[in-house]
Amino acid sequence: MPSRGQEGRLLTHYSKTSMNKRCLLTILLGGCAAMGAFAQQHATGKKTEMSVDLNPVVVTGTGTHQRLKNTPAPVEVVTANEIKKAGITDFQQAMTMLVPSLSFSTNSMGSYLMMNGLSNKYVLILINGRKLTGDTSNNIDLSRIDMSRVKRIEVLDGAGSSLYGSDAIAGVINIITNEPKELMQVTSTTRYEDHRQLTQMVNADIATEKFGSYTSYKHEQSAGWQNSDLAYVTDKKGNVSTVPTVSATSNGFHSNLVNQKFTFEPTEKLSFYANGGYYWKLTDRPVYTADIDGGSKYDLHYESYNFGLGGRYKINKRSSIQLDLMNDNYMQNYKYTVADDKNKIAIGDYAKTKEQHFYDAELKGIFNFAKNNMTVLGVDYRSESLDRPSARVDKSVYTASAYAQHEIKLWNCLTGIAGVRYDYHELAGGRFTPKLAVMYSVGAFNIRGTYSTGYRAPGLDELYYYMNKGKTITQGNKDLKAEHSNYYSVNLEYNTNRLNVSVTGYLNYIDDMINSTTYRLVDLPNGEELRAQAQKEFNLTDSETKALANYKLYGNLDKGVVRGFEVNAATNLGAGFSLNGNYAYAYARGKSVDGVWGNIDRSVRHTGTVAGNYTHAWNDYMLNVNINGRFQSKRFHPGHSYGDAPGYGVWNLNVKHSLTGFQHLGLDFGMGLDNIFNKRDTRPNGVNYALLSPGRMAYVSLTFRFKK
Repeated sequence: MPSRGQEGRLLTHYSKTSMNKRCLLTILLGGCAAMGAFAQQHATGKKTEMSVDLNPVVVTGTGTHQRLKNTPAPVEVVTANEIKKAGITDFQQAMTMLVPSLSFSTNSMGSYLMMNGLSNKYVLILINGRKLTGDTSNNIDLSRIDMSRVKRIEVLDGAGSSLYGSDAIAGVINIITNEPKELMQVTSTTRYEDHRQLTQMVNADIATEKFGSYTSYKHEQSAGWQNSDLAYVTDKKGNVSTVPTVSATSNGFHSNLVNQKFTFEPTEKLSFYANGGYYWKLTDRPVYTADIDGGSKYDLHYESYNFGLGGRYKINKRSSIQLDLMNDNYMQNYKYTVADDKNKIAIGDYAKTKEQHFYDAELKGIFNFAKNNMTVLGVDYRSESLDRPSARVDKSVYTASAYAQHEIKLWNCLTGIAGVRYDYHELAGGRFTPKLAVMYSVGAFNIRGTYSTGYRAPGLDELYYYMNKGKTITQGNKDLKAEHSNYYSVNLEYNTNRLNVSVTGYLNYIDDMINSTTYRLVDLPNGEELRAQAQKEFNLTDSETKALANYKLYGNLDKGVVRGFEVNAATNLGAGFSLNGNYAYAYARGKSVDGVWGNIDRSVRHTGTVAGNYTHAWNDYMLNVNINGRFQSKRFHPGHSYGDAPGYGVWNLNVKHSLTGFQHLGLDFGMGLDNIFNKRDTRPNGVNYALLSPGRMAYVSLTFRFKK
């Protein structure tokens, strides 16, 4: 990462850089226009009109593969083609620019995801139907997602616990990966962007009639950046001032991800798979010095590994039984960059902050007992453990589940789904989560209605957390109940080969939301007991014990209500042109333990995305031009000293040139601009940011493909 002085020089000379980027933008747009004009004059009979798939296959929400327009559960789909056209290699950017119901904010603990007004702990992220675990303060580490393998991303809004169990209250994001069927395929993608941002992805695949091997590697790195070299500080009297800081708006990092999957199909009816992966990431934060604000004494180190094993037996064309076993492990550490002789810490030492293990065994059957009927039956056993030394947590918990779902189609115009799941959590007890969905189809129109329930079991940190920080004791609660929700939605869709328009309205009611409340120790009848317990547990001196003033306890305190609607439209205009636009409105309110209703923290009320694409082919050359934008209103931070995070709007441009004339080779050269109009938030550190972009950023990319 550039030093503070270097970053200052970068900011000082930003106007020159900005001018250079404006020139690049002019060249890009001019080149596109010239190429388009040339195309109209010199296009040959091999002209190819590319279109957007408005009716892809989906599996999320029903557990069975079917066309999007035929599923009773409204699902939003982002295809690999859309992602590639936008020049996106990062999961967070893909969701930000293409899915309006999702928003992100980034802090030192990772990317904080919000979905339809609810926080990340209510969002279930799956990869091929298997839960992605490993988080920091409920922030799932999204760097573990390899975008080079993505076939499509399916987003199910609302409660999905009837099929997927805990956490599926705000929605489910299911990432479906691709397994090429060519005998041999090697793909390499390199992308380089301003601020020394580099992404390198390599896939090597072999597929025969019975055997498949799929290997992928991803490397990412960034130097980070600083939008402001000032920070707000508050003195003991409450006075606010600004001081110089080395805090980065986005910290530098480097990471590596390796995944391997083997498949084996001894017969047409029987198939097996085994997979594993390894991930490693280290941040590069400004180093602490006593004479300036914002430095850190350690970098953050993340490491994970996972294994999976499974098999599937096809009873017939529409019926099958499958078994999936998986284990996911995630570790977080401090890597010290400043020595501490008192605590015997040397530069380069590691200290464990969190270790998580997750095991899942699921047996699932899909049965076509009668024409136009489909039944899904399954049992699931999960075990998870958490070791968090600073919070005195080293515990595990299990959940045993069974679920059933039946889908029926009547008169070719009416489809219904009824399902229920029962989960027994070792500490929170049992809970049923039913679901009902119906779809009526007439011509190109679909009308859908859904009632579904969601639940979230208390996390191990919420159950067992015990920490002393400053003057506050924070403690978990083993008597916590599961959070639960009731979700209602109505969807109207119009779908043809050229146009898809969908409008969805929904209500989401959440009860027994887990939160913490702070009490003054002097007001509690057992306040002195709590002080004595803390002194013994944390080895406090008498003066430190006397200074303890607050007690924070987790409980089922809050209620939440989200009322919203979403409008989605996509069209193939012909001649290689396509457009899509999406708008999401979420009125997210929470009721605290004292009965006061307010905006849910980090919720965003208005969000929109828009994209336009042009694709055309001439002989062995193909051009793709994509422009996309995202717009959102302010992000609410009730009670925060510096108020809400302001809204923003950004536009991105990507141009891709493809050479397709080689027998076994393919080449794609891309270039583009993120944040075309150079939007930045340069307020001092300490405020709430919604946009972390350093401004306009140019990038280039190269993809090489070998197929045989």
